[in-house]
Amino acid sequence: MTANTIDEVIDNLDKIIETSRQENSALGYFAAIYQRVTIMIKEKLGQNFFDDDERMEKLDIIFANRYLSAYTDFSQQNDITKSWEFTFTQSNQKKLIVLQHLLLGMNAHINLDLGIAADEISVGHNIDNLKDDFNRINTILSDLVDEVQENLATIWPKLLCILKFFKKVDNFLIDFSMAVARDEAWQFAKSLSSVDDRSTKKLIIEDRDETIRKMANTIIAQGAVVRFLFFIIRMSERGSISDKIDALRKNS
Repeated sequence: MTANTIDEVIDNLDKIIETSRQENSALGYFAAIYQRVTIMIKEKLGQNFFDDDERMEKLDIIFANRYLSAYTDFSQQNDITKSWEFTFTQSNQKKLIVLQHLLLGMNAHINLDLGIAADEISVGHNIDNLKDDFNRINTILSDLVDEVQENLATIWPKLLCILKFFKKVDNFLIDFSMAVARDEAWQFAKSLSSVDDRSTKKLIIEDRDETIRKMANTIIAQGAVVRFLFFIIRMSERGSISDKIDALRKNS
């Protein structure tokens, strides 16, 4: 499953979403949010939002193909990055709430894949020329966070109140905020662009993958207070997995 255009990205994500709905799979949560992000990026093309629309569409496609390839390879039991392998494996864990599934996907895709895609699109060019548009993509991601929280609130109405009340949960979310992910992804992209040797790049990516895989542990392993809070949320989440996918897909 690969894409050559941004419309093909959207269509392929639609296939993952529909398959997840039919199989009642939590893999559809991240795909639903990702499709909304991709549609938002498409809508910005030709609107003088990006400095270089053609480059940004190519970046979006390269970026998305890393996820689409990981999803396909995992389904076919082929080797994939440790970050995505862990994320996909956790989709079977019923103890996780929707928010945790989303954060696992964001962790693997933004903290690992985005930097690789940014480096790839900048080969033969100064990567610093990409930074403003790189930040604009992350602005789109940041703008989506509030909408996601509102949609999650339809799954569990008291979610927002609890997230605001329990500071530990606020800190948990801040650790995986878009701003942090953006800055770290950019520094990772810069480190890749600073070397030309493929084997050296491969080692840098493998090292980063290992780091991101370990970061995923903090999403699923929390202290007693947060674990208890997430237990309450999980027990009170409304609807089936398909219902939750539809709630996250709202407005797409």
